Amino acid sequence: MIVGSVSENKNLEKRVAITPDIIKKYRSLGLEINLIKDYASHIGISDEQYEKEGVKILSNEDEILKNSDVIVQMTILNDENLNKLKKNQILIGVLNPYDNEERLKKVILKETSCFSLELLPRITRAQSMDILSSQANLAGYKSVVDSFAYFQKAIPMMMTAAGTISAAKVLVVGAGVAGLQAIATAKRMGAIVYATDVRIASKEQVESLGGKFLIVDGAENLETEGGYAKETSLEFKKKQEELLKETLKKIDIVICTALIPGKKAPIIIKKDMIDVMPVGSIIYDLAASQGGNSEITKVDQVVDNNGVKIMGESNILNRLPFSASNLYAKNMFNFINNLFNKEKKMFQINLDDEIIEKTKVK
Repeated sequence: MIVGSVSENKNLEKRVAITPDIIKKYRSLGLEINLIKDYASHIGISDEQYEKEGVKILSNEDEILKNSDVIVQMTILNDENLNKLKKNQILIGVLNPYDNEERLKKVILKETSCFSLELLPRITRAQSMDILSSQANLAGYKSVVDSFAYFQKAIPMMMTAAGTISAAKVLVVGAGVAGLQAIATAKRMGAIVYATDVRIASKEQVESLGGKFLIVDGAENLETEGGYAKETSLEFKKKQEELLKETLKKIDIVICTALIPGKKAPIIIKKDMIDVMPVGSIIYDLAASQGGNSEITKVDQVVDNNGVKIMGESNILNRLPFSASNLYAKNMFNFINNLFNKEKKMFQINLDDEIIEKTKVK
């Protein structure tokens, strides 16, 4: 059985789905790995490193797509390569089925099985495959590092003979995996950190990291069974806006991480709130690719609103591709390991398995 992977569009995606340190695990299952030439050279991994682990390096994408039983990618294949897939092949990646519904339907009609890893259920057994958590963890860290580098003041409190410099104040919007890592990173660097989330259950987690949790009066726990945030009522949004507007008057840096799976990101930071922020403040919007949590976020641009900078990176993990690829490759292997029948030495789509059933694109 062959597992193959071809190049992503490197202008949009620098991460890869297979790294050398995971090859031995694939080979322990009896699987052969085929990769395209210069597969990960752009992130400092040579073809020789793969070949040392027993990987077959090919120069022809068509050969990989034709011979692979399973094709693993970071994102969905381009249309030309999607059209080359055939019956009984398996495609695995972050396929974004909400936006790629029509493209994936054509592939599924050819009886190609497609699995999208962002659809993994939030269950204990799926934790080792949870690409949203592994990638969000890095995104939360990197958003703080980048915004601090852009900020033109010191972050920690400094007491000097010339006087005291106050610590920077950071607000993290959304206390999921990315938000919690942002809180932890900002605290380690000496900032005073506040956080807000519609899920009251996250209050304890925020406070355990040293953050101060902002809670709306009369709030109820708006959390789905899967652990994600629900959309809020108009009354809740109004109360939240009043609390945030008052808080933002003293905030230096805002890290936005709030997302609702399969939907446009909720707009939480309105323009009138940004107008009251101190000149020199920064908003780093991790939700930019899904519309943004800030009303004036623009993808891959820095917007200047009267001295307040709003940064909207579409794919922050392109700035940490080596680390992100290593984690993603491990998530991918764990998913494949669950999909592979060790006794029959073949891939088996068991829809009684919640992990397989939930991630299969229908």
